[in-house]
Amino acid sequence: MKKLVLFSLGLALVVIILGAYTRLTDAGLGCPDWPGCYGHLTVPLSEEKVAAANAAYPERPVEAHKAWNEMIHRYFAGTLGLCILAISILALVRREPSQPKKLPLFLLGLVIFQGALGMWTVTLNLLPVVVMGHLLGGFTVLSCLFLLYLRLGTHSASHSPQSAAQLPLAALAGIAILVIQIALGGWTSANYAALACTEFPVCEGDWASSLDFAGAYSVPHAVNYEFGAHDYAERMTMHIVHRAGAVVTFLYLAWLALHLMSGYSGKMKTGGTVLLAVLLVQVGLGISNVVFSLPLFIAVAHNAVAACLLLVMVWVTYSLYRPQGATYG
Repeated sequence: MKKLVLFSLGLALVVIILGAYTRLTDAGLGCPDWPGCYGHLTVPLSEEKVAAANAAYPERPVEAHKAWNEMIHRYFAGTLGLCILAISILALVRREPSQPKKLPLFLLGLVIFQGALGMWTVTLNLLPVVVMGHLLGGFTVLSCLFLLYLRLGTHSASHSPQSAAQLPLAALAGIAILVIQIALGGWTSANYAALACTEFPVCEGDWASSLDFAGAYSVPHAVNYEFGAHDYAERMTMHIVHRAGAVVTFLYLAWLALHLMSGYSGKMKTGGTVLLAVLLVQVGLGISNVVFSLPLFIAVAHNAVAACLLLVMVWVTYSLYRPQGATYG
């Protein structure tokens, strides 16, 4: 059970990375139908199949490289779904009192809903709300798998001093802030606003007078949302808000990391160190996205490190609520 959960955890991270790669290579509609690709289980490659596919979807002719990006993502996501199904069955079959059952079943329901979001991403032509929801769903699956893995481990209880009694709540608040920031990043990416500002640390021109919050967080009517449906002022607003959120997230999580590093010893001190290191890497990647005009590798890495940052926060929060030998020093 634990090995299967660990394998699924790694697979979930791969699915998130592949999803980011698919989105950033503009391959979200590489296959215009779901769950197959132009009516096939694989990308049509023969001249006959390509001709038939182009006739069936004249508005979306076959681009093999984009179609493969999309289908590889679907293959990995489908495999992850089967693994989570197996985890749920094992949780129901095994009768140990300590065996988690609600979390595996929640994961199964979540991955089914995630599959529906993947379908709607295609059938609704990259509707930004659905694309962002699909991203958040992937991060939620990853976090729940990691939480399940932690719960399957053994824990030796210890007690935090009174002076650290509020720190678990602070860690929970850190998760909430981080999730909001990930959602803001997802919204920025889903609306193709990552390069709405090309200067750093502030946006170019008279950006302050062009802010449009109402428009930026609305969903305009469009037949197809590929490459975005918002105007420049709205996209620029999304980008600015994401940058502001990054500042808030950095300051809060850095404070939390430094508090762990200075107030604890052992694993919790290590957790604070890892949290600060991953946070600094993530900030560096975010800045590099702007300075170097969204290189594919850096943009994908920005998504992957965000997932790792969330996992670190889940571990820190779980350990604070169920400490494993940490002492306050």
